[in-house]
Amino acid sequence: MNVALVYDEFGFAEEAPLPEPEAPAEPHVPIRRQFPPAGSRHLGGTSDGWEYRTVFSGSRLDRSYDMLRQFLEEEGYGDIPLPASADELRLFRRPRQGQQIQLFGERGYVHNPVKILFSNDPRLRNALILCLYNEQAPGHLLRFHGVLPG
Repeated sequence: MNVALVYDEFGFAEEAPLPEPEAPAEPHVPIRRQFPPAGSRHLGGTSDGWEYRTVFSGSRLDRSYDMLRQFLEEEGYGDIPLPASADELRLFRRPRQGQQIQLFGERGYVHNPVKILFSNDPRLRNALILCLYNEQAPGHLLRFHGVLPG
């Protein structure tokens, strides 16, 4: 049992038991095992049943990336290859050089079923947008790569 010192009105210290931490009402189930249903808000993000989207914003990009990596680990995506550091992730910020101009191309790192995108808003330069995709959805791989409409 944990105890704390409590001072009375005269300044004398007494030991008082600390309340036991409450167990969560239900155990946490990672997103990868139980994808949030359509129209739900979950852990600060939103889901349409196919895509879960949330934003990580720290004071610096490396802090945002650390938070994002921790979240992915806790939600069952620890086996997905990711850039080793925020500096390496920055390399994916630049638009791809190619023959065709992409007007609405996403800027960021993509590895099925995860997308880590940079915001186009200059005020959110340290923010990272995390998109997770439901791997159990029919046609998941085709939809993820934009072959089938989402």
